Amino acid sequence: MSCHLTDLPSGRAGGGRQRGAALVIALLVFAICAALIVAMKADFELFYQRGSNSFLAEQGYAYLRGAEDLASLALVLDFDTDQTEDSKRDDLTEIWALGQPPFPLEDGSGLMRGVRPDPREGGKFLFLEDLQGRFNLNNLPGQASTGEGEGEEGEGSASQRFTPAQAQFIRLLQTFEEPRLSQQQAITLTEALLDWMDTDTTPRAFGAEDDYYFGEEPAYRAGNRALSSVSELRAVANMTPALYQALTPWVTVWPREGGSQLNIHTAPPRLLQTLNADDDLMPLSPDEALAMAQLREEVGFADVATFLSQPVYAERETEGLTALLGETSSWYLLSAVVEVADRSRHLYSVLHRNQRRVESRARSAGEL
Repeated sequence: MSCHLTDLPSGRAGGGRQRGAALVIALLVFAICAALIVAMKADFELFYQRGSNSFLAEQGYAYLRGAEDLASLALVLDFDTDQTEDSKRDDLTEIWALGQPPFPLEDGSGLMRGVRPDPREGGKFLFLEDLQGRFNLNNLPGQASTGEGEGEEGEGSASQRFTPAQAQFIRLLQTFEEPRLSQQQAITLTEALLDWMDTDTTPRAFGAEDDYYFGEEPAYRAGNRALSSVSELRAVANMTPALYQALTPWVTVWPREGGSQLNIHTAPPRLLQTLNADDDLMPLSPDEALAMAQLREEVGFADVATFLSQPVYAERETEGLTALLGETSSWYLLSAVVEVADRSRHLYSVLHRNQRRVESRARSAGEL
């Protein structure tokens, strides 16, 4: 019995192999296309998100610049009102100092408001703050009549050892409950700050110059110039993080050339505590400062002389203190926040008013 093998037609075998190869190629092309589509989708989503974030950021900034324009307008209107009424004072009853409720944005996508809640009226926020209600750190440089103190107790009275502005800053440093500083600790920090700002390299009795800062890690030099930002305080010898946080809401560096006066009509109680007689480096008590603020709210002060006629200054030397005080303001801080599509953006802008002209001298997304 014999067997015969029958060969398959070569065309059918080759066609099967070709169809299999075509299927593999098709699957490969499909896989590549699917991978490309997924990658393109991810890239598109990333591009879209970046574009959306950029658009929302620009939109938010545009609203904040609008708030700056409105604040400038309020300051111009206040100037015009003062001119009409022949008023030579700026106080907390004026339009720029009034709290405002949050403003809904025109497209309904969010809100814009001031950063600081108005303590006088719930639900409202303050857009503008008088920087001349703060202590200007650039008022510090200067030489007292007898120069520096010579020891822990010093030689001579406070008015002889320190300028009026330096004495005021020493008092300010002693007003905090936490951290609490002694008078000597306040003097030490003040002299370190004076050394940071003066142009020489000779340390004061309790100060610090380059030799001290060269020993820090990393090493750095003293600034030897006027302060350009409150944040420079972090680098000064004896400044702690806790003290820095406590101090920053009450101080400013504007105007940078110094020489500004504290507005008696806008200064908060803590700054009123710093206004003791020339020969006393201790601050006034919180109760005395609150009494001053309450009297100001009820009847006000006609002028600086009336302010200094209060019983706390009776028969005390206030000539140096008088030079620190004024009734008008030219420097203001705008603090605004806009919330767009669940995103918040802040603007802090230093505004300088010169008659009817208002200019922004500095802008930042963080506090100045």
